[in-house]
Amino acid sequence: MPAKIFILGGTGFTGRLIARHLLERSDAIITIASRRLEKAQEVAGDLGRDRPGRVRAAHADAADAASLRTAMAGQTLIVVAASTTTYVEIVARLALDLGVDYLDVQLGAKKFAYLKSIAGEIEAKGRCFITEAGFHPGLPAALVRFAAEHFDKIETATTAGYVSFPKDQPYSEAVDELVDVFRDYQAQVFTNGYWTNPKAYQIRKIDFGGDIGPRTCYSMFFEELGPLPERYSSLRETGFFIAGTNWFVDTVITPLVFVLLKLLPKARRMTGRLLWWGMTRFQKPPFRTELIVQASGIHAGQKTQFEAAVAHRDAYELTAIPVAAAILQYLEGLGRSPGLWMMGHLADPRRLITDMKRMGVKVRAKVE
Repeated sequence: MPAKIFILGGTGFTGRLIARHLLERSDAIITIASRRLEKAQEVAGDLGRDRPGRVRAAHADAADAASLRTAMAGQTLIVVAASTTTYVEIVARLALDLGVDYLDVQLGAKKFAYLKSIAGEIEAKGRCFITEAGFHPGLPAALVRFAAEHFDKIETATTAGYVSFPKDQPYSEAVDELVDVFRDYQAQVFTNGYWTNPKAYQIRKIDFGGDIGPRTCYSMFFEELGPLPERYSSLRETGFFIAGTNWFVDTVITPLVFVLLKLLPKARRMTGRLLWWGMTRFQKPPFRTELIVQASGIHAGQKTQFEAAVAHRDAYELTAIPVAAAILQYLEGLGRSPGLWMMGHLADPRRLITDMKRMGVKVRAKVE
């Protein structure tokens, strides 16, 4: 019997892309859920035009437990692709009550803390909850694990992201979550066997190669990085760095965003619009999103260097495709285990990258 996948926020850029990839590569029945039923029906109609009976629409508001309970009943997996971290308690609690598995494409310290607080209950009820899914977070830990497979002993693994949007890139509510990252910004990296100060970010020049070349990058912490040194005892250094956007955002808008969030903590949307304007107005090519891992270690008794990168011209695709690839593993049982998991630790990295490539992500890797 086909799995039933409920996509909360299915009318958004990321949600509808996840739905499209799953429709193309699985037999799952997809429900597009939104606060606006008319919009959900429109998107479901487009996606299901050549797939009769496989796409449905539903009204569901993350702030309204009653609407969610009705819409989620009988589902296999809820995919939270909406900017609803404020309502994580409602959504997660209903998933547990209804016996539905859970996956979120969200970034938020409070969200993660709440899910950790109910991890024991999730496992006891036999549910599989997958969090921190997508591009970043999601892929950094998966790429480190992919790199580790190329060593007998991995010693360093640095991940870095490059994002460059063209002027016509549409704004989405996902930018609101980016603003929340600035509010709770953590910057620690693991070096010489220790995590650095969360508030003291590091600056490094990282060479992405090709037409991107060397870029000034700033350290940024994701929860998925935390368990890596314990998982790989030989690891002396790991972390994530994000390339600077452009001179105006890096030197003017970003400092202003930090000030605005302190003075006007509720001005989330206004701050997000300002950030997005700067990220698209002053950006230069190449226009794409890329994530790279540069690792070193020992293989067959020799010092070895490994590098791999994944890229897509559309940032929303590079968020949706890893999620769809992880869900394909879930549907086959490979990526479904009771408990709370981060996508970068649950998904098989080699299979993840293989499926991402099939869905249009450019992948390159080299060993030296």
